[in-house]
Amino acid sequence: MRDVDVLLVALGTTAGLRRVDDELAGSLRRAGLEVEVARARPRREPPTFVLLDLVQALAARRAAREALAGVRPRAILYSTTTAALLWPRPGAIHFDAPAAGNRRGRHGLWQRPLERRRFAAAPLVVAQDAGGLAEAPPHREALVIPVPVEPSAPADGERDVAAVTYAADVEKKGLDRVLAAWATARRGDETLVVAGLGEDRAPGAPDGVRFAGRLPPSEFRALLRRARVYVTAPRREDYGLSQLEALADGAVLVTTEAPGPYAALPIARDLDPRLVGDDLAGALRAALDDPAADYADRARSALVTFRRGSVDALVQRELVPRLAP
Repeated sequence: MRDVDVLLVALGTTAGLRRVDDELAGSLRRAGLEVEVARARPRREPPTFVLLDLVQALAARRAAREALAGVRPRAILYSTTTAALLWPRPGAIHFDAPAAGNRRGRHGLWQRPLERRRFAAAPLVVAQDAGGLAEAPPHREALVIPVPVEPSAPADGERDVAAVTYAADVEKKGLDRVLAAWATARRGDETLVVAGLGEDRAPGAPDGVRFAGRLPPSEFRALLRRARVYVTAPRREDYGLSQLEALADGAVLVTTEAPGPYAALPIARDLDPRLVGDDLAGALRAALDDPAADYADRARSALVTFRRGSVDALVQRELVPRLAP
């Protein structure tokens, strides 16, 4: 049996979640802690949230049990509320949004009541944004630790792509609204690139749309460095990591308002309120034709607290003493 400081039970079912898990483990290690990562391996993806969360929670429990057979952690940290639902042992919970916020009605039939018990029992909850903490069930001690976002490279190349959107979840990301706005706003040979989705899942797309499919993170960030605009119309946004990455890589953010702990939304409003609202087509044209001259510089300033060094300092100062004193 090997002693470690933290066992991180990571759901990691999407590229975004895996990036979040890797950043969290990295911050804890740079703070001097020994971290063991137990990654869930769900075997299938059922069609409903009720079953999907069950399959993923069971996979997280299995991963935690396997890890606990070989390590003795001072603390356990479950990454996502789903990973904590069927925990084999209580621990802290790191999350973007609770089931109370993103599993409404029948979609969270069993998850929400169990989540309330888990949050009440957790010694610490760690939200990625204050909005997620506001949606959370009653809990004890809490922290807000953002996900680090860094520029992926110098943003000094040609911006030869008019607009980019990400739509792995077509309904949640509002791809239909983005495509409708693009059909109205597009001029000449401008192109909208849709990442995270193949053309077969969006029949009837308007002219000037290219589907890039699922991209490795490095290729997605390279695409953002070529984009003039990042456009999105989410029906709900649990965090919005892609929007923050787009801002970090110099793209202008065009978005509708959306419920949820949407970390980039207040930043977008402050940077240029013309580009946030229901008139997505009008906002697209404003961003493409008349962007604020200092937009990228102000975006970089707004993201200072999201830089890795700032987050590492917060982890060292606030999280480590509470997680593994």
